[in-house]
Amino acid sequence: MELEGNVFRVLPVVKGTSARGEWSKQEIVIEMPTEFNRKVCVSFWGDKVQDVAAMREGDKVNLSVNIESREYNGRWFTEVRAWKVTRPHAGTTPPVAPMEMPPIGVNDFEGSASEETDDLPF
Repeated sequence: MELEGNVFRVLPVVKGTSARGEWSKQEIVIEMPTEFNRKVCVSFWGDKVQDVAAMREGDKVNLSVNIESREYNGRWFTEVRAWKVTRPHAGTTPPVAPMEMPPIGVNDFEGSASEETDDLPF
């Protein structure tokens, strides 16, 4: 699933140790520009935490996420986990300046047909 919005808040990194080893997680809250500006908390786990390091509040981001719910002691918990981050460019792409070609004179092509130079490598 894709989410697009502005970074509303960057939360601190949380680290711990489990039976599988050390883990790290960082969450951000994005605000999706809709009629009511919904906010969604998105988790980044493991090596994806470094993707959050360059984010600042107000940055526009596109996130590819997985949404999963799990049951624990009769209660259900939902997590939105990001697996890809892209940052759209602000506005449109800058225009590319046209390449300027040197002027072509009438005499530029006269000598090439009459000369017997062989430039071919075979």
